[in-house]
Amino acid sequence: MVKADTQKRALGRGLSALIPQAAPGGGKAAEQAALKAGVLKLPIESIHRDKDQPRHHFDEEKLKELTESIRVQGVIQPILVRKDQDGYRIIAGERRWRASQAAGLKEVPAIVKEVTEVQAFELALVENLQRADLNPIEEAEGYKRLTDEFKLTQEQISQRVGKERSTVANALRLLALPADVKGMVADGSLSMGHARALLGVPRLPELQNLAKQVAEKKLSVRDTERLVQQSRSNGKKDAGKTPPKQSPQVKSLVEELQRRLGTKVRLTERSPGKGTIEVDFFSYDDLDRLLKLLRKE
Repeated sequence: MVKADTQKRALGRGLSALIPQAAPGGGKAAEQAALKAGVLKLPIESIHRDKDQPRHHFDEEKLKELTESIRVQGVIQPILVRKDQDGYRIIAGERRWRASQAAGLKEVPAIVKEVTEVQAFELALVENLQRADLNPIEEAEGYKRLTDEFKLTQEQISQRVGKERSTVANALRLLALPADVKGMVADGSLSMGHARALLGVPRLPELQNLAKQVAEKKLSVRDTERLVQQSRSNGKKDAGKTPPKQSPQVKSLVEELQRRLGTKVRLTERSPGKGTIEVDFFSYDDLDRLLKLLRKE
């Protein structure tokens, strides 16, 4: 229990609480400090990446720069690993490990930690957040895994990674974007601010069109907000028009959905057999409730 609490507090203070920094001046002082901290020299072929780590994209140019630095200076900060049946799995430091391989190193300095699956993922997520290595979608997917797989609440996640709960909630909202728009956020064509503004567009095709406009014209977040507001105003005008009559079958389906979900549901038919469904929610807790119903949890 004491060990788990210590690791949790260390997460809040950052990875520097778990990974020792190189001693000033390097040389023997650095080597002695590393040995005292339990740093091992592990064969590079005994180490492998964690396929579930939150980071998916690595900047090739920056990786080349790190490779050259390691070729000259060596690995200054040890990587963090845990023992498994195949050798050692990386918790934090995959980029350093990749660059060490490219630099031709046979061994890398590493610290072996005994941690659970959730603790290992938290450490990996925290390291990438601290280094600002994750794009907004990777960050959101990391929070989602902590929610779905490890059953942590948004409040618990915010405490573990040292972020405000609203930051976690806003990040998770990005996952409601369509795949093509998420791709624009991931590659930097759209910022987190752009994405949050676009989430205010209720109609999916319109959201996708606006996202393309924003990316192509390189609009600011403020300009994007104006564009979204204009789109919503036009939508309200259209909403004032008499909607087409729904068939008894569609009405029955909507009523059934409203009974099951316990909230207002709107179904719009675009063409025979195609359309959109809108489901109202009134708080993030209410959204969590709806998601659980849809997943049949």
